[in-house]
Amino acid sequence: MISLNEIKSPIKDELKKFEKQFKSSMKSSVPLLDKVTGFIIKRKGKQMRPIFVFLSANICGGINEKTYRAASLIELLHTATLVHDDVVDDSNERRGFFSLNALWKNKIAVLVGDYLLSTGLLLALENKDHNLLEIVSDAVKEMSEGELLQIKKARKLDIKESIYFEIIRKKTASLISSCCATGAASAKADKKTIEKMHLFGEYAGISFQIKDDLFDYEKSNETGKPNAIDIKEQKMTLPLIYMLDNATFKEKRKIINIIKNHNKNKEKVAEVIRKVNESGGIEYAKNKMLEYREKALTLLDDFPDSPSKNSLKELVIYTTERKK
Repeated sequence: MISLNEIKSPIKDELKKFEKQFKSSMKSSVPLLDKVTGFIIKRKGKQMRPIFVFLSANICGGINEKTYRAASLIELLHTATLVHDDVVDDSNERRGFFSLNALWKNKIAVLVGDYLLSTGLLLALENKDHNLLEIVSDAVKEMSEGELLQIKKARKLDIKESIYFEIIRKKTASLISSCCATGAASAKADKKTIEKMHLFGEYAGISFQIKDDLFDYEKSNETGKPNAIDIKEQKMTLPLIYMLDNATFKEKRKIINIIKNHNKNKEKVAEVIRKVNESGGIEYAKNKMLEYREKALTLLDDFPDSPSKNSLKELVIYTTERKK
């Protein structure tokens, strides 16, 4: 597997320029707001979303100023949803850093999230990027629906495979699909091409989320034991759903009882992980992940060969073979 830096190579200059523009887009005359947004910029992740935007634009006609706005719009709206998520989840940490609400309390965190959201909307409106705004607003709507659907179903732990895929399509894949669609739209691609890139992002996003699910059953570097974070949080992921679908009524009732009432008990959680492994749930999820990955890669076959097309393919492979 090639490194993320190698994947970025066709757009490395554009990403550097984007970082400056994104930082500039968050500027405020309010000192506290500037301090908080400065903290957000310092703890940025791997830039996966901007990479999808720029590579998609490059294979659909080329990067221009609208592409930079598309990437900023997505980052602003996505960051706003993360800030609000941390408040909702009462989470004190994100990516190994303190969350905003841990440092500045919920009220300021919510207001900063609102500021980022409105900044993204204004960025699109001021430049008359209505097609970009439509794509990204639809993604935010889908993400909210997916989160609410998951909350509703998690109460009874009765998520079927079809519902699981609906949840991850909305919660995770919708954002990656909007990255690819806005990238294509910024390059003035036709409607059919934008729709194809949207579908490419959806398939890539689904495979990305299944990989995330599998981390729960892999040994962590620190403890040498499976993470089991999703089990502790009572989240129904694909390996677990597969096991429950193929369990006897008695086994199913026992596992659901552990997830509901004993999810902090290490021995009982280890039993769930063992049952999932024995059921073939891990292998089943991996095969589904590879199935969606292949669907995504196949959609790129119609585009002319180029360094950006190769990087986009490698990026999809990277997201399904990453270690964290």
